[in-house]
Amino acid sequence: MKDLQSKKAIVTGASQGLGLAMAEALCEEGVHVCIIDISDKLFDTVAMLKEKGYEATGVQADLSKIDEISNVFTEALEQLNGELDILVNNAGIHKPLPAEELPIADFKRVFDVNVVAVFELSRLAAGVMKEKQKGKIINIASVLAVQGGFNATAYSASKGAVLQLTKSLSNEWANDGIHVNAVAPGYFNTELNQHILTDEKRYAELVSRVPSGRFGEPTEIGGMIKFLSSELSDFTTGALLPVDGGFLGR
Repeated sequence: MKDLQSKKAIVTGASQGLGLAMAEALCEEGVHVCIIDISDKLFDTVAMLKEKGYEATGVQADLSKIDEISNVFTEALEQLNGELDILVNNAGIHKPLPAEELPIADFKRVFDVNVVAVFELSRLAAGVMKEKQKGKIINIASVLAVQGGFNATAYSASKGAVLQLTKSLSNEWANDGIHVNAVAPGYFNTELNQHILTDEKRYAELVSRVPSGRFGEPTEIGGMIKFLSSELSDFTTGALLPVDGGFLGR
């Protein structure tokens, strides 16, 4: 994908797991990636990417602190020399508890990170992208944007909101050359799913519903991110694209 060479991207929540796989997939195509993440792993991740010869930088930030997002975005943009072609809103949190046990404070924090931060970062990115009438915004939703999940009220509701936000922003910005799409990862072998991977009964139930018969590996998300970041997707906007081993089709 030669058109991705030397592009500039922000990827949130990319210190590990699916986010790291997305960031590395873009780096492989010559994209300069700035990672925004709350984890101290951020620094090791950036160092690892640089050791591989990639252009990578990082900003440590808590995206639940909505009032600070503008400053965080400005810092990331400075590390990209004031340019931005791609925004991947991947950062997300989950509190797997029965609905009656989930504290309201945790419910609100899930929405702050999974929805409000996505909205704010997308608006800030669009302000930059509109100047050259071109840009790609990729919101990471989930198969739970469609399914209800189990012990996942806040998470599934937030990912449903991400899907509708994606459609609305696409309607507003498509005429400005900004393509806004959502990716719906299925079940992957990641840290976020440790509560499932360690529950033999729940894991077996879920695998039985995946036509591919397994959880995905993080590297298998990269192709979709490359596609949606490139010129190949210039007539794709406002869409939800699953990467789920067929889960939503069953």
